Amino acid sequence: MASFPPATRFSPSGAAATLLRLVDRVPRRGAEASGHGRAAAPRVAIIGSGFGGIGMAIRLRQAGIDSFTIFEKAERIGGTWRDNTYPGAGCDVPSHLYSFSFVPKHDWSRKFPGQAEILEYLDDCVERFELRPHVRFGTEVTAATFDATAGCWQLDLADGSTHVADVLVAATGQLNRPHVPDIEGLDSFAGPSFHSARWDHDIDLTDRDVAVVGIGASAIQFVPEIAPKVRTLTLFQRSSNYVAPKPDKPISARTQWLFRNVDPLRRLYRAQIWLRFDAKFTWFRQGSRIGRLGERKFEQGLAPLVSEELSRQALVPDYPLGCKRILISNDWYPTLLRPNVSVVTDGVDRVTPHGIVAGGTERTADVIVFGTGFQTTSFLAPMVVTGLGGRDLHETWSDGAEAHLGMTVAGFPNLFLLYGPNTNLGHNSIIFMLERQIGYVLQCLRRLASERLAWIDVRPEAMARSNRRLQQELDRTVWAAGCHSWYKNPAGKITNNWSSYTWRYWLRTARPRWSEFRVAAAVPAPIGAARAR
Repeated sequence: MASFPPATRFSPSGAAATLLRLVDRVPRRGAEASGHGRAAAPRVAIIGSGFGGIGMAIRLRQAGIDSFTIFEKAERIGGTWRDNTYPGAGCDVPSHLYSFSFVPKHDWSRKFPGQAEILEYLDDCVERFELRPHVRFGTEVTAATFDATAGCWQLDLADGSTHVADVLVAATGQLNRPHVPDIEGLDSFAGPSFHSARWDHDIDLTDRDVAVVGIGASAIQFVPEIAPKVRTLTLFQRSSNYVAPKPDKPISARTQWLFRNVDPLRRLYRAQIWLRFDAKFTWFRQGSRIGRLGERKFEQGLAPLVSEELSRQALVPDYPLGCKRILISNDWYPTLLRPNVSVVTDGVDRVTPHGIVAGGTERTADVIVFGTGFQTTSFLAPMVVTGLGGRDLHETWSDGAEAHLGMTVAGFPNLFLLYGPNTNLGHNSIIFMLERQIGYVLQCLRRLASERLAWIDVRPEAMARSNRRLQQELDRTVWAAGCHSWYKNPAGKITNNWSSYTWRYWLRTARPRWSEFRVAAAVPAPIGAARAR
């Protein structure tokens, strides 16, 4: 179980404490009939129970706000760490940075956490902050519609029921919908096939011929785990990856004791990880000298491994360092050298009942595993989201998803996205970004409560201005190079990554710039049209 500090259970701090003080001064719900506008802390609906949803709920609890509901379509919490249970699943961000700063865990067992320990951490967060009564499991939100007159969101649920909330927080993330390519003949395959994010643990791979389609971050982890047990392992990869060593090791009992009893030491350790990782953004600038040095180092290190069986194309990337996600592993290249492992760099033509055809040659397979990633650019899909004037969010995003600072979208009041467009990273911890976003949302909730507002909405010109600058910055990064990656939509627009250092995102989200928003005052009963200003 996670080890938490002996602190007061719900001790508010920062924006959370301020929100609590302001909400305490607002009359409780029931005073609405007397004509005093919004009379209680906003009712908040949170979609998703991964790190974003759980973090948002914790901060609301710390602020003394209980008027929230978490909608989770699965039967347990955890998000991507619930779904991805493939062999070897783990994180490529160190444990002490891949956890909430406001819920520290002192006894991480390893420098880099595994899937099971991360999921246990999230479970413990839920128990510690008594969030489980707020979670509606097995409940999928199919549509959300904003009522400008009432200043609230109506949620349509898959079971046919509805739910009303003043504020909607979408914490569905970017990596939750597996992508299985539409390959000719896939339905004809005689054996089992599954995506790595939906690993079928009932299928024994021992002494079987296994084909893996797609070699990305997940495959880098599960391929070395299954290679020793299968008869043959054929890897179909569109392009090779930059795979760096993973400096992983157990965290000693002595170090865990120090982190538990000398909290400034733990904080310093976390801070230096963040600083080191943030400095790596330098690698991702186009023309970066350190990036070119890294490319040459990879090329020189991999050259001795090239052979008749393992081609240069299978080993050495042909794109700039960082254009695709840089992966870390200590057993990837040794796995490629195993006699039962082969790499196919030809594109997949079709699937037959007994294998896969690529480059005109059929390779036999008993099982197919897809490591083909996720539908990363279709944010909030398949949910239908309708804002002011009946506008559809996905139509608004027809040229590619975008939001102001990744959180707010013009024309969709009181809607906040966590881990939304352009808030992914290639060099640091997503948890850091989520904490910045959660703090920003809390300040918006504080204003809604303190000024008794019906809604708050980012101005279109403010969103356009911030995204224009964002895309200009992204054009100067290696992500804009010609490689194919999950950071871009089909048209080539980078919709997923933040454009700079995380300290810049921290500064930009430290406090909302209220001039970038318009608000509508809550109308005394009887309710009339909301007044925007």
